[in-house]
Amino acid sequence: MARFGVVSRESHGNKHWCRPRNYGFVGAQALAPIVAAELGAAALSMPLAFLEEGGRFTIVAVLSVVSGQNMFVAPDGRWLGSYVPAGFRVYPFRMLRQQGTDKLVLCADEESGLIVDAGPVGEKFFDDAGGISPALKPIFDLLIEVERSHWATNLAVAALAEAGVIRPWDIKVKSEQGQQAIRGLHRIDEGALRGLPNDVFLKLRDASALPVAYTQLLSGGQLRIFGHLAGLRQQLAPPPMPTMPESLDNLFERPGDTLRFD
Repeated sequence: MARFGVVSRESHGNKHWCRPRNYGFVGAQALAPIVAAELGAAALSMPLAFLEEGGRFTIVAVLSVVSGQNMFVAPDGRWLGSYVPAGFRVYPFRMLRQQGTDKLVLCADEESGLIVDAGPVGEKFFDDAGGISPALKPIFDLLIEVERSHWATNLAVAALAEAGVIRPWDIKVKSEQGQQAIRGLHRIDEGALRGLPNDVFLKLRDASALPVAYTQLLSGGQLRIFGHLAGLRQQLAPPPMPTMPESLDNLFERPGDTLRFD
């Protein structure tokens, strides 16, 4: 289970961090948070949908039609799609709010197995001057970009929800287990979007919500990817273990036969 701790010189000055060898760490994740800055690239690789939690909608990438399984992750941990969500590319790091404040701080998953004692393995957290190391700087910059886009995304999705154009989406697609149904997700109702009064439509434009709406609609064409992924996963699955005979006697010579070792 993930346990994120604040990255500091006191706690991580004598530590190194390692890059994940594969994407097995998200092998059970069927949905991934997504932000406006990456919607265009994500929509060309995977379906996007809206998820309602606590009366609030967020936009997510749909990674599977099977609960508890990420179909974009091969049995050996390879990523099978053309786009990897930003939140996966920055692991084991995350920006989290400091308790009791609105300040965002860099955190690392201490249970990831990727935080190790300083040595020949891994990358430094800090440079000799005490700043973020050159290896960590690109990840930190991406995290900052994602957080900035996160706020804009939330405002856009909230505007779409207020306009009443987000509707339930019942999905049926092919998987390794046959025909599967996904429930609990939502999509843009294109008819409702076209039928909005001009003033409401303009509010969506001003909230930068229209690109989010149209990108989600476009991404619906990627539902067919799951049939393709199911086939790939079957090809890459390790061969089944040979079955044992009902009786171990069948493994040995029959009575009366002679065993020779010379």
